Amino acid sequence: MRKKPYLTDAIIGNSKMLATLTKDGQLQRLFWPNIDYPQHANRFYTGIYIDDEGGGGTTSFIHEDGWEHLQSYEEDTNILFTTARNFELKVEITQTDFVVPGMDIFVRDYHVKNLSSSPNRMSFVVYSDFTVDDRKRYSTVMFNPVDDCLVHYFRQYAFAVGSSMEAAQYQSGSALDAARANKLSGKVIMNKTDGALSWDLGDMAGGEEKRLTVYITAGSNLGGAVACLAKAKEQGPDDLHDRTVRYWEEYLLQGRAIHIDDEKTSQVYKRSLLAFKLLNDEETGAFIAGPEVDEDYDYSGGYAYCWGRDAAYIATAATVAGYHELVSKFYYSTMATQRDDGAWEHRFYTNGMLAPTWGIQIDEGGSILWGIHKHYEITKDDIFLNTIWPSVEKGANYLTMFIDLETHLPLPTNDLWEKREGEHLYSTAAVYGGLIGSAKLARKLDRVDLAEKWERTAERMKKTVEERCWNEETGSYLRALKLAVDEKTYTEAELAGKETVVEEDRKGYKTYRLMEDPVVDISLLGLNVPFGMIDENSERMLKTAETIERLLTSPVTGGLERFPGDVYIGGNPWILTTLWMALFDIKIGNFEKARASLQWAVNNANHLGLLPEQIHKETGEPAWVMPLTWSHAMFVLTVIALEEAGELNSG
Repeated sequence: MRKKPYLTDAIIGNSKMLATLTKDGQLQRLFWPNIDYPQHANRFYTGIYIDDEGGGGTTSFIHEDGWEHLQSYEEDTNILFTTARNFELKVEITQTDFVVPGMDIFVRDYHVKNLSSSPNRMSFVVYSDFTVDDRKRYSTVMFNPVDDCLVHYFRQYAFAVGSSMEAAQYQSGSALDAARANKLSGKVIMNKTDGALSWDLGDMAGGEEKRLTVYITAGSNLGGAVACLAKAKEQGPDDLHDRTVRYWEEYLLQGRAIHIDDEKTSQVYKRSLLAFKLLNDEETGAFIAGPEVDEDYDYSGGYAYCWGRDAAYIATAATVAGYHELVSKFYYSTMATQRDDGAWEHRFYTNGMLAPTWGIQIDEGGSILWGIHKHYEITKDDIFLNTIWPSVEKGANYLTMFIDLETHLPLPTNDLWEKREGEHLYSTAAVYGGLIGSAKLARKLDRVDLAEKWERTAERMKKTVEERCWNEETGSYLRALKLAVDEKTYTEAELAGKETVVEEDRKGYKTYRLMEDPVVDISLLGLNVPFGMIDENSERMLKTAETIERLLTSPVTGGLERFPGDVYIGGNPWILTTLWMALFDIKIGNFEKARASLQWAVNNANHLGLLPEQIHKETGEPAWVMPLTWSHAMFVLTVIALEEAGELNSG
C-alpha cells in the first residue's frame, strides 16, 4: 500500500464517512462506516487525456507536476472546491468534493474547461485503487456493465465508482499504466485492488467547458453500494449539493449566536464548529482526536481514536458553543466504555472497542467527570444528569480509590503527553476537577455522603500540591512526584543527593523513581485552567504562568512549546498550548495578551481555516496533524471566554 502523507490539508464527511484530501485535491484516506476505522482508499487519481494526432498522448493527473492549485471551502459548509490549472495543456478543472449528509455518497463534481483558443479532444480518466478494510490482499474489483461502474469489495465493505455519463472504457486490475495511456483493456473482474474508467468528453472548442460528476458510494455488500450509486445518479449533483449546503447551514444556526469583528477569526471559529461535527461519529457520538495520519506508528501511534482527555475539552467547547445534544450523546457513549470498576481505559475506537493502549491515564477519567459536570452546569438538563449519574458515581468512587496513601495524589500513570510515568500535577488537577464536579452533582441529587467523601479526597490532594509540590528554584510547581526513570538516571540522582525511591512488585521487578520532577511544563496551567484547583490570582499560580511563558515561548515563530527539551516532531509550539495560556490570561484580566495569542492561532491556521497540532518552530508551517480537534476546541473556548468578558472585539 502507498505510504500516505503525514500532513493533509482538508477534510470532508458526514460523521459516518470521513475523507481527507491534500491541497491538490487528491483523496488520501476514506473512512467508512465509522470516521476512525476502517480506512479504504489507497490511490484515487483523476486526470485529463488530450488526444494528439499520433495517438501517443499521456494522461496528466491533476495532482502531478505541471498543475497549479487553489482551494477553498464553500462558505459555512464542509464542501471543498479545488481548482487545478495546467497552462501547458491549457486546461482548467474545478473539482467540488462533498459527502452527502445521511447518505453513503461521496460526490466529486468536475468542470473541465479548454483554456486554449483551438479545439481539443479530451477524455477524463479516473484511476481507482481501494485497499478495502485497509488490506492489500483478497480484494476484488469488477466492472458492473448494467450500472456502468467499478465495484471494489472485500467481505462486508463495497464501494462503487461511477457517473451518470456513460464510460467509454474500463479496466479491472493492474490499471495504472493503462490509465496513463488511456487504453483500458475491458477486463471485467480481477482479484486486485485497482481499476480505471475513462469518459470521452469529445471535441471541446476553445473556451468550452464540460461537466462530469463522479460518485463514490458505499454499502455493506455489492448490491448496497450499487443501489446507493443509482440513488446518487437519480438525484444528481445539484440536488445533492443543495441538500448538503442546507444541512451545514442549519448545523451552524444551531450554535450560539456570536459576533466576531475580525473576518478571519470568524472563519476559523466557524471552521472549528464544522470540524467538530466531521470528527464526531454519527452512530456513537464519540469525538476523535484527529484524522489518522500515521498508520505505521512512525512518530505518534495514531490520532483517529477517542481519548477521554481530548474529548472532554472538545465536548466542553461544543457545549459552550451551543451543541448540547451532540455533547450529551458523547457522554452517553462514555457509559458504554467505562469499566465495571468505574475506570476508563486509555482510548477507544468510536464504536466503543478498546483501541491500542499503554495503560490507564488517570487524568482522562477525571476529565470526563469534570466535563460531565460542566455540561450539566450549562444545560441544566436533569434527564441527562439522571441518565449519566450511575457512571458518575462509579467513576468518582474509582478516583477516590486510585490514591497513593503516602502522597495523597493519584497513583502513578502516564502523563497527558504520554511520555512518562509518575504522579503528575496535571493528572492530580484533572482528578480534583472530576471529584469536585461529581460532588456538586451528588449534592444536586441529595447524595451528601458521596459529595463529602469525594470532596475530602480532592482537598487532601490540593493540600499535598501546596505543601509538597512548590519548587522555589524554578519558580513553579513541580511537574510530578515519583517520576519513573531508568536505573542510570536513578543512580546519578542518588549520588547527587536527590530524594529517590525504589519500588518492587510481587515478581521482583523494580521501578526506579525520583521523588520530584522539576521540569516546567505547559500542563501546569491545568492546576487552574480548566480544573480550578489553584486560584488564578494566587502568587504561586501567577509565578508558574510567568515561568512557563519565559521558558517555553518559541523564539522564532512565537507560541508556546510543551516543555524544555521536547523532541516530539522537533519540539515545536502548539496551537492548544498557546491558547491554554490565553485562557489563563483571560481569567487574570490580561485581555490584550489573550487576544494576541488568539490572533497567533488565526495566523497559523491553514488556507482553509483548519488548525494543526503544531507549528514548525523555524518555518511557521503546519508541523503535525491537521486538523487537531483539541486545537479547535481551545480556539472556541478562547473566543467564547473573551466574548463573555466583553473583550472579544476590543483593541
